[in-house]
Amino acid sequence: MISGLFVRSIRLVPTLLVSALSGLLATTIPAHAELRICNQTANLISVALGYRAERGWMSEGWWQTPPGDCRVLYQGDLQSRFYYLHAVDDIGGGAWTGEIFMCTRDETFTIFGVEDCLARGYERTGFFEIDTQNRTDWTLQLTENAGVPSVVGPDLEEDLEDPAFLVDPDAIPTPDDMDTQ
Repeated sequence: MISGLFVRSIRLVPTLLVSALSGLLATTIPAHAELRICNQTANLISVALGYRAERGWMSEGWWQTPPGDCRVLYQGDLQSRFYYLHAVDDIGGGAWTGEIFMCTRDETFTIFGVEDCLARGYERTGFFEIDTQNRTDWTLQLTENAGVPSVVGPDLEEDLEDPAFLVDPDAIPTPDDMDTQ
């Protein structure tokens, strides 16, 4: 629940650090696939999720995520490559928004369909897209850092589809390559 917060048109310029954590502790704990969001800000964040379900487009919320905490937004193997999020800083008043519009409301909700939000008594809210790279497990970090969003895969040796996020290990200087005068 947003607690009646009026979302201003001012947007935070957050850095979204996205990392999938599949396989973590796989030898000691059975893997649990899910979509998680972690709040790396100093304020309480409310999060809404949108995705294509069996019955069509669906949006639901709100998950209250305290600073330094994580919440599971979707339990089980991720069935879609793309999920959509809208997050609101309940204290500072900013929001992580996007150009994909879905229906929301101020109270806890589960809404089927994205058409005619206002006519159906809901709010029309902008969500941003999360590309899970077809993985079954994904964690999203919301931060307050200004700058370009960052994407990190589940394994630093695993190539993501966007080559802008790849690092050539041969291009990283070693201590032997550095001039020490």
